[in-house]
Amino acid sequence: MTAPRERLEKNLMNRRFVRYKEGADMYSLGLSKFTTMAREARAVIKCDKVVLVDRIAFEEYLESFRE
Repeated sequence: MTAPRERLEKNLMNRRFVRYKEGADMYSLGLSKFTTMAREARAVIKCDKVVLVDRIAFEEYLESFRE
């Protein structure tokens, strides 16, 4: 049986949209840096007071930095 934290992390990896804090933790970035990069990637979706980041768009943006 898996630990609750492992199940939570596995669940996050299967989701397309994440909140800023979840994404920052997922990509091992600071919250400010992740927020800035998500905006530059045009991966931010706002609905009322909820802000989500499209992981697919964000990862495509990250790939542009590969040497």
